[in-house]
Amino acid sequence: MDQTGPAPRAGVRVVLAVPGFARLWAVGGVSNAMRQFEVLAAALFTFEITHSALAVAAVSACRNLPMLVFGALAGVVSESRDRKAILVAAQVVSGAASAVVAALAWSRLPAPATMPWVLAAAALVSGTMWSTEGATRRRMIGETMVPSLLARGFALDSLTTALVRLAGPLAAGIAFQELGLAGAYTISATCYAGATMLALGVRNRQARPARGGRHVGRDLIEGLRFAWGHPVIAGVLGVTVITNVFAFSYIALVAPVAERQFGVSASLVGVLAASEPVGALLAGSWLARNGAPCPGRMLMVGGSMLFLAAVAAMPRMPVFAFACLAMIPGGFGTAAFSAMQTALVTAHAPAEIRSRLLGLLTVCIGFGPLGILATGALAHAFGDANALDAMAAIGLVAMSLVGRRWRRQEIAAARRQATG
Repeated sequence: MDQTGPAPRAGVRVVLAVPGFARLWAVGGVSNAMRQFEVLAAALFTFEITHSALAVAAVSACRNLPMLVFGALAGVVSESRDRKAILVAAQVVSGAASAVVAALAWSRLPAPATMPWVLAAAALVSGTMWSTEGATRRRMIGETMVPSLLARGFALDSLTTALVRLAGPLAAGIAFQELGLAGAYTISATCYAGATMLALGVRNRQARPARGGRHVGRDLIEGLRFAWGHPVIAGVLGVTVITNVFAFSYIALVAPVAERQFGVSASLVGVLAASEPVGALLAGSWLARNGAPCPGRMLMVGGSMLFLAAVAAMPRMPVFAFACLAMIPGGFGTAAFSAMQTALVTAHAPAEIRSRLLGLLTVCIGFGPLGILATGALAHAFGDANALDAMAAIGLVAMSLVGRRWRRQEIAAARRQATG
């Protein structure tokens, strides 16, 4: 990555003008939109068939579970293989999985009671491909940027993630209501084909690695040791685990809460799912224009705690409109969390182990399905609102502990450097 360059101008045009960034940015936007689209479409269908929050949580968990299993391995592989080829393959395989679901739904060959299993299998396949996201596409974005543009570039990428998390559920709710499962997954397969074409046009100038990936176990241990001993990266990984387990898991109960508690239609379920991304879009656009207003630790920890508070408040609102409004401040928190997540790892990780550390970040995101399953089990036993409140309360306590540890480690590292 070029280490020189002028200071960035205000706005995002300078980021979009960086060679290679726009196409990588677009691939991420399309593929992430379809990820959000399919999660809600699958949840709506599963709830329609089973009327079980636990079944919805199980199908939703299959989307992120491969990140926990394969994320670290993806980081090692991405350091020793052509990252563009991995990026293209991820779009092709995900699109094929969506096309299979669409074909089966159109043919009506499986019984409706069997389709949730098909959706779970397709989610596992697509989730396996998504486990390469951090170590491939997002690393490739970092390689296009001069250091002064890193935070702004990743803020724009996170802003786009917020936009598609808004548009994806809205579109999924409408598509499912009007076209059914078959039509929804046909749209998804078509969009993945478009993402494949974009990925094929990426120009990737990747340095050939010194090793061919023959020491997978040693490479993983080396990455873990570095992460544990680095205050910033260890802090990012800890905050990421807590946020994905205790906060983002709320998405598994969006359909049950909206339909059971507020009695709304499928299209309005999409509105509730899109409310938090509205806040993330607003805050993300500000961050992309202006950069980080305070240290990354404060943005990540404070943003995550704001998100957890919104998750706790949402199911307790007296009417549906207030529930949607309650999630908007939570989106401010997710924007701060997401903008700093990859930027901090990229800025502090040596180039030779950067993909491994981004792979570990993917593993931390992959803990999310455990939270989804726990949320579903709690909802089954104690009710939807109680489940969300319990998860948020545990998350807030854990986040405060991790934030304090991160702060103490940063202060100690600064003192060692000063006396050094």
